Formats: sequence, structure tokens, C-alpha cells
Amino acid sequence: MNLQQAFLQLALLGANWVLWILVALSVASVAIVIERMLFFKNIAGRDTGLMKPLADKLADDDLDGAAKVVKGAPGPGARMTAAMLEVAERGIGSAKAVLEGNRASEKLRLERNLGFLGTVGSNAPFIGLFGTVLEILRVFHLLGEQGVTTGDEAKEIMTGISEALVATAIGLMVAI
Repeated sequence: MNLQQAFLQLALLGANWVLWILVALSVASVAIVIERMLFFKNIAGRDTGLMKPLADKLADDDLDGAAKVVKGAPGPGARMTAAMLEVAERGIGSAKAVLEGNRASEKLRLERNLGFLGTVGSNAPFIGLFGTVLEILRVFHLLGEQGVTTGDEAKEIMTGISEALVATAIGLMVAI
């Protein structure tokens, strides 16, 4: 069996399996969107109440007091500030280095799974188009084997082509 025959055998399976892949990607994407919405709702405004007490302590040059204000606070800004204040006595260079390291880890935490959403959004239309091509190949293969002699056979071909376009529509829906 050569490569062309192997691909034809794959096409003769139809596009149902491609649709299931798109459904799975869609479910995973919705789950990630919901998780991220809950995550951002949970952390929104957590650092707001710390600003005034923190600014007051820093204005008084009370680094220990400022560290106590942000210690254990759940927000990303508070965590970065706490880490920076821990090394502030070593100089501005140390504080900047710690800030950059913590900023990178907080960014990873905030952007978790967003790459997956981007990848799915970019590639879902192509997966749907692949399903469409497979289904159209299947329909034309059947047409070539059987020929068209009646209106019922033409109806079957048109139905097959319309089913093929479903894969493209679902791929676009997942991407959107």
C-alpha cells in the first residue's frame, strides 16, 4: 500500500473522528476559559487595600513595617513587593533582580493555558477544513465507484458534501 492509498483509506473513514477531535478541543477550551475567569475574578482587587498602608510605611522608611503589610497577602503585586522588600537592604540591584524573577513567575501564573487557547483558535479552522476534505474525498470516491444514475444517488452525494462542510463550520466555531 502506497501513501496515496493509505490516505484514501483514511478519507474513506469519513470525517466523524475529526468532528470528535474538534468537540474535545472545544470542551477543553471552554474549561480553560471558565478556569481563567474564576482565577482572575478571585485575584481581582486583592492588592488594592494594601496600597495605602504600604505607601505610608515606605514614606516613613519603615521597610520592616512595609514587609509586614504585604507578607502573606494573596495578590501578585503583594507577593512581588514582599520578595523585593526581603532583599531591599542589599541594595537596589538585588531588589530589581528579585522583582524581575518574581515578575516572570507571576506572568507564567497569570498566563497559564493561554497558549493552548491561542493554538486551538489558530488551528481549529484547519482541522475542520481537513475533515471537510476527507468527507469530500469519500463522497467523490463513492461517486467514482458507483456513478450517478438516479436522483437518489445525486441526493446522497449532495448530502455527503453538506456533511463535509459541517467539519469546516465546527472548526470555525471552535476558533471563534
